[in-house]
Amino acid sequence: MDPLPEESPDLERLVREAVAGDAAARERLVAGHLPGLRAYVRLRLNPTLRAKESCSDVVQSICREVVENLGRFEYRGEASFRLWLYRSALNKIIDKQRYWLADRRDPGRERAQDPRDSRSRVLSDSYATITTPSRVAMDREGVARIESAFDRLPDRYRAVILLSRIVGLPHREIARQMGKTEQATRTLLRRALVRLAGILDEAGG
Repeated sequence: MDPLPEESPDLERLVREAVAGDAAARERLVAGHLPGLRAYVRLRLNPTLRAKESCSDVVQSICREVVENLGRFEYRGEASFRLWLYRSALNKIIDKQRYWLADRRDPGRERAQDPRDSRSRVLSDSYATITTPSRVAMDREGVARIESAFDRLPDRYRAVILLSRIVGLPHREIARQMGKTEQATRTLLRRALVRLAGILDEAGG
């Protein structure tokens, strides 16, 4: 079944059918958001966890929890669904970070994940929303360059880029989430993207 574009006007109908228990609707709803979730998870994990955790496994776990909890979700617009979906992802990431930071875990003794787990072709479309395709070739090395550059950004820059370009929230909702005015979030996003572009240019020599 073809995935539903995230901006489709049929999203409300699909969410309501999924909440009602329609298995096909649930499958299509999850499939339509997989690229964004993969990008969000990889960019939200710190470099150590990104190397140790299979992002595909994390995303699959998120999707399972989303499907299991759909019955408790009340649709109040596309932004509300996106927020709920990506909050679920963030909670899962936080759980993973706590797991690895626990005294009983030693990340240095764990087997590093296969770099092919980055699924560069899948991530390229999502990463292309935060930088121009001409600036970075969207192959595996290009994906790694973007992730490395993203890791060097201040927290507020990473947050606004993710909310705008990966989660896809409007500036009004971004402002509410960040406790800023819309104009402030627009300015912050512009500065964040300029900083990211500068880091990528430095890395490219």
